Amino acid sequence: MGTFTSGGLALAYDDIQPAGGTSGTVLMVHGFATSRAENWRRLGWYGAFERKGYRLVAFDLRGHGESEKPHDPGAYGRDALVADIVGLMDHLGIGRVDLMGYSMGARLSLQAALAHPDRVSNLVIGGIGGRMLQPPPAPAPGAMTMAEAMRAEDPETIPEKTLKGFRLFADQQGEDRLALAAFSQGRGEALAADDLAAITVPTLVVAGSRDEMAGDPQALADAIPGAKAVTLPACDHFSAIPHALFKAAVFDFLEGWLE
Repeated sequence: MGTFTSGGLALAYDDIQPAGGTSGTVLMVHGFATSRAENWRRLGWYGAFERKGYRLVAFDLRGHGESEKPHDPGAYGRDALVADIVGLMDHLGIGRVDLMGYSMGARLSLQAALAHPDRVSNLVIGGIGGRMLQPPPAPAPGAMTMAEAMRAEDPETIPEKTLKGFRLFADQQGEDRLALAAFSQGRGEALAADDLAAITVPTLVVAGSRDEMAGDPQALADAIPGAKAVTLPACDHFSAIPHALFKAAVFDFLEGWLE
């Protein structure tokens, strides 16, 4: 493990280089309430990229894993989070990467590709789809927010299934729930279809057919010029991550075989 400093915070990362040659460099950005170890290493992505001869870089976003965890929502602006991605590349002296993110990490990777297209060779975004193009539903009166769910003393008091699931997962991983509450409050405005039309890098969108959080990956790909989409059959938001078909689609895309 290494660390680098971005925005005054120490962020933890792995940089795994193949013994002989390289197929390229992939930088991986994990999802909310997880870490590089859980999202990527435990679920087989480290080994998959190593076997293919890629240099693998993965880091813990601020507020997650082994990185510093401020409790101030002001520390989690979207520009700061994108700056962490580019800052790691600068720290390692890497000019361009194949950038891959999942769920919240996919949204940040989209932002990075828009803000720094010269630093991204290919973009892989998983766990998001057409739902991100739809306006969020109006919250029911008195509905609990993600921040409130993370701050709740007893997770059994969280009535909404998705929020409770994220909270229980965070507790299981030993994450700092107060940092996650701040993170959920500080990210800023979401991207819209008009923003995505400006993406210029080759893009792959992957989501499970049962991923209600993501929606249809093809609908999102249609908003990104030239993007390709893959739907993983019978997968939900969480079972998609380790799936062999996800890995196969990523390598087919990076190696130019995906039609």
